[in-house]
Amino acid sequence: MFEVRTDLALESKEKFEEDNVEIKGVRVEEEHISRELHVTSVYIDTENGAKAMGKPRGTYITIEAADMMEEDEDYHREVSIQLAKVLQGMLPERKEELSVLVVGLGNREVTPDALGPYVVDNVMITRHILREFGVYAFGNRQTCCISGIVPGVMAQTGMESSEIVRGVIEETNPELVIVVDALAARSVKRLNRTIQITDTGINPGSGVGNHRNAINEQTLGVPVIAIGIPTVVDAATIVADTMNDLIGAMHSSTSLRPVGEGLERLDQMEKHELARELLSPHLNAMFVTPKDIDEAVKRLSYTISEGLNIAFS
Repeated sequence: MFEVRTDLALESKEKFEEDNVEIKGVRVEEEHISRELHVTSVYIDTENGAKAMGKPRGTYITIEAADMMEEDEDYHREVSIQLAKVLQGMLPERKEELSVLVVGLGNREVTPDALGPYVVDNVMITRHILREFGVYAFGNRQTCCISGIVPGVMAQTGMESSEIVRGVIEETNPELVIVVDALAARSVKRLNRTIQITDTGINPGSGVGNHRNAINEQTLGVPVIAIGIPTVVDAATIVADTMNDLIGAMHSSTSLRPVGEGLERLDQMEKHELARELLSPHLNAMFVTPKDIDEAVKRLSYTISEGLNIAFS
């Protein structure tokens, strides 16, 4: 059976709402920050809810920013401030010199997957300065101890990212790990316009079917917060969405209406199965990204890194 690939808990919840299915143990809260900024919190409270959603128990907060693709510094600053606010709500009890390891997952050589490395490039790293000059180096007693690493991908290192991160944790003993990675979305409208923050960690590559070892509190031994932005969408999803638009257009044509009514009887999964068959075999595993992804990833990496810098300043 074909499964719609998405890393976003919000989209998994929406799928059940489309089918008019209520999931026990899953709560949703929504908040409109402004006309262009919307925050949705999905809480998976029970194991049954986790099993139904296909995601671990925990909190999944999604910031939807419709204009995040635009070159508007004030707007991106607003998104960064909102990201910092969400992060601060997830942090362990604040104390002086909270030690944080920021991990930039992904492949710097593949633009849609380079979000994590770019974010680490722009995060304010303080660990080496604090170790050298002490807590007064920045004239602020509350300065956090921030370190960062870009572990690369297995094809480059021959090692799982989780193995590298565990080794760094053993040496540096951070109290919190923040993992940044590019995600896959179900909806084209959410590409480069959505930030997901979760306290459950991450399974690198799961959205594109390339499952790697999990990076979470169970595997690392310290709390893990994952931040991600969807940069790719499954080609079969685009075909299925186009099919829905085509069905609507067929209703206005007398000759094509019977065909449209026949396709309309298919449920969403059946439409995705048909799209998958149409794409086979050559385009079966294709993922699509916007044409301006180079500039988008750089811009979005600044937005996330600024949010991190605000949260830990």
